Amino acid sequence: MTRTALQGLATALILLVTTAIASAAEPAPWPNSFVGRLEALALLETLNADLLAHDSATLTLERWCADHHLSDPALIVAERARDAVMAPSAEVRAALDVKPDEPLGYRRVRLKCGDHVLSEADNWYVPARLTPEMNHVLETTDTPFGKAVAALHFRRHTLSADLLWRPLPKGWETGAPAASDDKGALAIPSHVLEHRAVLSTPSGEPFSEVVETYTGEVLAFPPPK
Repeated sequence: MTRTALQGLATALILLVTTAIASAAEPAPWPNSFVGRLEALALLETLNADLLAHDSATLTLERWCADHHLSDPALIVAERARDAVMAPSAEVRAALDVKPDEPLGYRRVRLKCGDHVLSEADNWYVPARLTPEMNHVLETTDTPFGKAVAALHFRRHTLSADLLWRPLPKGWETGAPAASDDKGALAIPSHVLEHRAVLSTPSGEPFSEVVETYTGEVLAFPPPK
């Protein structure tokens, strides 16, 4: 085989590998059809139920990431917005049962699995109800909150759980007009689900309130065949 032919073969192989990598990085879009929307709704409801059934959102997201092959390894990493500041509302202080002048810690993080940001969370917590080691980890590292305080064997009480995006309109199952059966791609919004919850010790003492907003990246995998 001539040098020119070898160079042509090498170029073709490079293009093939590049195309394969791009295809792997960008999963097939969800179809903008009734079936595609129904499948997306079923998966969001499944994730919602899974989050409601377990105390640790971090571990739930890790299972979701692993089950849907979003990253290998399927490890949740917290990416902190270190300069973020948000004063707790009166409702937050009431939920945590703290006085108006009691100091609270605050973290804003993005929970990522590989390149996918699966949720954005605002978290207020009571440092006095955590160990010094836990406070040090929360102040100096990007460790997810649930992992940092896991030794407390906490319980999660959900205050609200709202679907921010409904792939099918309310009442579709009783004959309300559904989305048109378009052949294009389904437009998944940036935020699809929101939870507000309080974490408490097994004795019932609250120590953290979190508002978690789950992104459209939770569906960043190929639609069912």
